Amino acid sequence: VQLVESGGGLVQPGGSLRLSCAASGFNFEDYTLGWFRQAPGKEREAIACISASYTDGNIHVKESLKGRFTISRDQAKSTLYLNIDDLNPEDSADYYCAADAVGVALCASPYFAFWGRGTQVIVSS
Repeated sequence: VQLVESGGGLVQPGGSLRLSCAASGFNFEDYTLGWFRQAPGKEREAIACISASYTDGNIHVKESLKGRFTISRDQAKSTLYLNIDDLNPEDSADYYCAADAVGVALCASPYFAFWGRGTQVIVSS
C-alpha cells in the first residue's frame, strides 16, 4: 500500500488549496479513505472520510470543519482529494491521507492502518 500526498505549501489567509493523495498497491475502490491533520504540539485530528462505496455518497466530515473542507475521490485515477477554502492560520498543519477497510463512521486515526507521509500546509501572510 502506498499513499502519496501532494498539493501543500504556503498560502495566504483566505486562500484555497486542493490536496491530492495518489494511491497504489491496493484495490482503491474497496477502501474507506480519510484526511487527517496534525499541527505542531497537537494531536492528529480527523478532517473527513469517504466510504468505499462512493456512489452511496457516504461521507463524514468533522462538524467544526463542515463548509470549508470537501473530500472527494476519483476512482479512475485512484486519487483522493481535499479541497480547503477560506484558509486561516489555524489550518497550518501536516495533512495526511489514510486508508483502511473500515466503515466511514470510524473516521478516526486509530482505525486506519495505512498512511501517507503527509504534505505541509502553512497559512500565513
